[in-house]
Amino acid sequence: MRTRMMTMFFFIILFLLIDIYVFQAVLNVSKEWAPLWKQIFRYGYWLPTLIAITGLVWWAFSDPYKGTDYLRIYVIAGSAIIYFSKLFAVLFLLADDLQRSARWVAQKIFSSKESLPGKSITRSEFLSQAALVASAVPIGLSVYGILTGAHDYRLKKITIPLPYLPPSFDGLRIGQISDIHSGSFWNKTAVKGGVKMLMDEKPDLIFFTGDLVNNESSEVRDYISIFDKVKAPLGVFSVTGNHDYGDYRQWASAELKRKNFSDLVEAHRLLGYDLLMNENRIIKQNGDTLAIIGIENWGAGRFSKYGKLDQAYRGAEEASTKILLSHDPTSWDAIIRPAYQDIDLTLSGHTHGFQFGVETEYIKWSPCQYMYKQWAGLYQEGNQYLYVNRGYGYLGYPGRVGMPPEITIFELKKV
Repeated sequence: MRTRMMTMFFFIILFLLIDIYVFQAVLNVSKEWAPLWKQIFRYGYWLPTLIAITGLVWWAFSDPYKGTDYLRIYVIAGSAIIYFSKLFAVLFLLADDLQRSARWVAQKIFSSKESLPGKSITRSEFLSQAALVASAVPIGLSVYGILTGAHDYRLKKITIPLPYLPPSFDGLRIGQISDIHSGSFWNKTAVKGGVKMLMDEKPDLIFFTGDLVNNESSEVRDYISIFDKVKAPLGVFSVTGNHDYGDYRQWASAELKRKNFSDLVEAHRLLGYDLLMNENRIIKQNGDTLAIIGIENWGAGRFSKYGKLDQAYRGAEEASTKILLSHDPTSWDAIIRPAYQDIDLTLSGHTHGFQFGVETEYIKWSPCQYMYKQWAGLYQEGNQYLYVNRGYGYLGYPGRVGMPPEITIFELKKV
């Protein structure tokens, strides 16, 4: 509680400092307006501040995990979007203050206003207007990402050439989805549409690579009847992600946390998914073998390390081709490639591609790349491949901008 209160006071002070600074542009831009519109504009400016501070107080003095995930998500995401946008305004206003300070210093030095070209007030009005416009752009993009980007499912088809692929599995089609985060969904119809897109591809195998929920197993309850439609002739296999363990919320007891995870495991059973908890399955066709290996979440740095690859690998040594499901892609460089060079393909998720970026034929960029070496798409080292799925759902910000949710279809080819 004490930590929450300190965090609350820090952000309240930060928010107020930003708001007071940006409010100077609001005053400047609206000074010539009609009285009614001037008051609406000026008082309306403080409404998001009031909502954000109320959310902080609620977070500090109440249990943010009571009630629905939607309230918590929208309070956090809304505050972040608003103040991230205002930082753009701060940059313009800071430029204005710097140029006015420079003019003031120059006037003191030269003691003559006539020696200085231009009118400071005109420039100030322009920058005030530019500041407010600049702050509106991120808000507009954020709203667009919620309304159109959150469920704009994209199908990506990837061919993986494997030198040791047995003839019986040449041409095998695999579907992958990841990071469902069912506690964040707000459009059930669209979610169903994404599942239909996957099933229309008729993959032979389907993998789900973790993060079924945000914080609690109960979040998936209303979506069991949707995601249990995910079926494949050779099976649907899944693993857990870092959000599936209930590590990001406070529990009244250790027993309740264990019960939550037990319910999460049961949810995979109800979905019809074969949940691999540091274990493997061997698929046989015409005498050929393919190993599906799955580990619990293992992430570098601060992320949980429940995965036991040595245990999961045991019994898969003789399989001609090995596919590993590991939620966090940092495991590839950290524990997979150094010791298990015969794992042909690793499938991951976790990053969401930051839910924001630019991907064209010539440009692939996201802030995510500054945090993760492998953050979206296909990577290769020697004969080993890693694919990082951009995620089916979303977390925190309930939308996506330039980084749409992904359904992946792989075709394995012998080379």
